[in-house]
Amino acid sequence: MKKLNRKGFLILFAVIILLFAGITFQYSAVPTLSRYGSRGPEVREIQTRLKKWGYKITAIDGIYGPNTRSAVIQFQRNNGLKPDGIAGPATLGAMGISSRSSYDNNVQLLARIISAESRGEPYAGQVAVGAVVLNRVKHPSFPNTISGVIYQPGAFTAITDGQFNAQVVSSAYNAARDALNGWDPSNGAIYYYNPAKTTNKWIYSRPVVARIGKHVFAK
Repeated sequence: MKKLNRKGFLILFAVIILLFAGITFQYSAVPTLSRYGSRGPEVREIQTRLKKWGYKITAIDGIYGPNTRSAVIQFQRNNGLKPDGIAGPATLGAMGISSRSSYDNNVQLLARIISAESRGEPYAGQVAVGAVVLNRVKHPSFPNTISGVIYQPGAFTAITDGQFNAQVVSSAYNAARDALNGWDPSNGAIYYYNPAKTTNKWIYSRPVVARIGKHVFAK
């Protein structure tokens, strides 16, 4: 009887350990959500990006205080996100910070800007728009991250007119992947424009390297 009880106790103990391990794994897989009171490198990264994009961040100290919360809310409002001041998965993804892989983040951001700026254009033209973003990342005159290029103040009209938050056309995801995999139909361009809509005289002075659909691509 004692032997049976001991065996039963050991089995029960093992089950409890397994359950605890499963719960621990589940919690460790939950994305980090920075919010008021949070501290750490993720908060510092949020502050760094927001300050770089022109939001009022008084200190990059890794402390999610009232100033950081206000800046996050403003970022959320500017990008069609729920303005709750919590840097959840959607907000972190929009900033290029997420628990997902870096590649997946880049595909999501690039597809969104491709769709907003070139939906209705030939597929090569969509890839070319993505390539322009990537070419800017490599260029010393632009931010060195995809999110930094996309959210650079005044860089893309789609950010300010709300098109960036519209539904993404399915072809844009494939175009984003092709651009990330190295296809560059823009021939190394760092600018593009639609001559029928552009009134900026300066852009016409840039050397043209490709024409695809309604877009002209330039360096």
